[in-house]
Amino acid sequence: MSEQQDPIKVMVVDDHPMWRDAVARDLAEAGLDVIATAGDGDQAVRRAHATAPDVLVLDLNLPAKPGVQVCKELVGANPALRVLVLSASGEHADVLEAVKSGATGYLLKSASTEELIDAVRRTAVGDPVFTPGLAGLVLGEYRRLASEPAPAPGADGPKAPQLTDRETEVLRLVAKGLSYKQIAERLVISHRTVQNHVQNTLGKLQLHNRVELVRYAIERGLDDE
Repeated sequence: MSEQQDPIKVMVVDDHPMWRDAVARDLAEAGLDVIATAGDGDQAVRRAHATAPDVLVLDLNLPAKPGVQVCKELVGANPALRVLVLSASGEHADVLEAVKSGATGYLLKSASTEELIDAVRRTAVGDPVFTPGLAGLVLGEYRRLASEPAPAPGADGPKAPQLTDRETEVLRLVAKGLSYKQIAERLVISHRTVQNHVQNTLGKLQLHNRVELVRYAIERGLDDE
């Protein structure tokens, strides 16, 4: 465990200079390599192309070009780029729109510094990272989809994945907005076990990450409800 990998290269995009600087400082102090910052959408696209970050920490509400457009352009040009949205908005439509545009994670600005640092690290390795209540919103939709009858009988294999009782229990608590830590305490299991149950559920729904999961929800029209 003592071997150090290269630090994760991060770019922070936010139109509020004090907030942007504070986030950049917190990430740098945690050992992440903050290679660039930007204050508007056009600047963000230019600097990301020039610096090639591993993770883009992105606000949605930007002048010149909105965050979802920035995300769409940059991920379109470089699918390996991971985007963690850091937003003041927990609105369902904003979450879906961000992930539809290619974001791999969505964190509210009310998150603690520790949660942000952890989220950036996990985003860098491709984990779907999002504020627990928002996870429940998305997973709840998939639970409903999984229990729907198959549209065409016997079309291509079984349509409704079976969740274990424990997965269902974890999912229900996630959907209520409990944090993974709270769920772990309530069920007397480890934080890692809770994460594993959520990942297993995503796997059973045959979705590799939250981007696919939410895109699928949008295709089904669930975001119109």
